[in-house]
Amino acid sequence: MDKWVGLIIGNSRLHFCGVTHNTIVASWHQPHSQTTPPVVIPTEWRACPLWFASVVPDQTLLWCTYPHARQVNLVDIPLRDKYDTMGCDRALAAYGAAERYGVPVLVVDSGTALTLTGVNQDLALVGGAILPGIGLQFHSLATQTGALPQVNCPPELPPRWSHTTVEAIASGTLYTLLAGLRDFIQDWRSHYPHSPVVLTGGDGEWLRHHLTPSLTDLYSEPTLVLSGLVTLIESQSKMV
Repeated sequence: MDKWVGLIIGNSRLHFCGVTHNTIVASWHQPHSQTTPPVVIPTEWRACPLWFASVVPDQTLLWCTYPHARQVNLVDIPLRDKYDTMGCDRALAAYGAAERYGVPVLVVDSGTALTLTGVNQDLALVGGAILPGIGLQFHSLATQTGALPQVNCPPELPPRWSHTTVEAIASGTLYTLLAGLRDFIQDWRSHYPHSPVVLTGGDGEWLRHHLTPSLTDLYSEPTLVLSGLVTLIESQSKMV
């Protein structure tokens, strides 16, 4: 295909890319659509075919009504040993990382949820883990307690032993999260010593920055899931 639009429907936002001759030439992000059919695609891309993957059922129903839309499902992604309830976005990220960085590879996707997904040299799912993302951890403390404030992720780490409530929340959340990720990555590399680790999602670059002093071969790929979608669609088009 000469020109088409890719869409990943995440838990919090819509992630788009415009593709021309196998290359992502534009990307943008939008809140979830509330209209049927959705109309958030810029005018210059609206006549193009749309390929999308979704982890949000109500948004899936909306986008199925969009003209020229075709959905990518978990079964379409050539990743071995997937399980039925695995998120399509996780599978696409793992596939995209494998195609770009080789296998084995570990993907850390830090969005609303933070997921780890490991793939071995046979492009088979080794396994992974899921936990609340940074923003969701902060939000849960603000909404499920009587007095704790909403905290935003600071660019740099706060003092570990903090003297304000805001810094204490940031310290407890961020140092614990980073320690847990280091442990997961070190365990992964005990099995796959030379494996790259690819970080993506809204907090991916933040995590790479703060994990790098103690870990090597970490890569930040903000559009990894979209890149996996593009690689998949282009490979399928070559077989038609």
